[in-house]
Amino acid sequence: MRCAADFRAEARAALKGRWGLAIGIGFLAMVLGGFTSMGLPEITLRFEGGDLQIALEALGQTLHPLDMIAGGTLLVGLGVIIVLGWLVRMLIGMIVTVGYMKFNMDLIDGEIGGVEMLFRYFRQWRTMLAAGLLQAVYIIGWTLLFIIPGIIAGYRYSMTSCILAENPEMGANDAITRSKELMKGNKWRLFCMEISFIGWMILSVFTFGIGDLWLTPYRAAAHTAFYRELVPLEKGEETEEMQETQTEEDVISEE
Repeated sequence: MRCAADFRAEARAALKGRWGLAIGIGFLAMVLGGFTSMGLPEITLRFEGGDLQIALEALGQTLHPLDMIAGGTLLVGLGVIIVLGWLVRMLIGMIVTVGYMKFNMDLIDGEIGGVEMLFRYFRQWRTMLAAGLLQAVYIIGWTLLFIIPGIIAGYRYSMTSCILAENPEMGANDAITRSKELMKGNKWRLFCMEISFIGWMILSVFTFGIGDLWLTPYRAAAHTAFYRELVPLEKGEETEEMQETQTEEDVISEE
């Protein structure tokens, strides 16, 4: 059974000579998937004095729906706009995330994709939106019980994007269920791999986020390598580049 160092090594091997492409696509994925800085709504949940507080940050303003409802000042129109904005953010984020996982999967499998990978799954937007919503509901539900179950739930559903990247025809709940099956007995391994990037994370903080340009593709490739161990590439799905390499090795061995 491989450890964190093995997945990082496989990620570095896949990225060798392709760092520029990976950094560029990773940066674009971060921009498209992180709309908070662009003023679109963000929902945050927290407990204050034993009470649940829900905050909506939109257009530079922080709104508290529960307080507004209690005061009778909630504008239905504004609420609808905020919810729609949040759904659009989640939709685009999920489409880009699944496309980005496909890009990294191709790297690990020996292929080279392009920026078009990020937009490859727009036709499956219903599935992507459903997957994002279901994961959010499940994780928030577990988090309301306690923080640790919420973290565990996040790892339980962590392979959903990779599964949808390989099986876009699969239903959202089926992909989440498949992720739960794959992660049985593997959540701690994935946690250890993620925590092994702590040095890079600290470096990113001290470089005001510049280090994330390298950290994002590195972590994504390692994450995909972890998935590929759980779901090996089928023999019939080997890429042309891999088949050519195998043919060259056979010729050399015959000589």
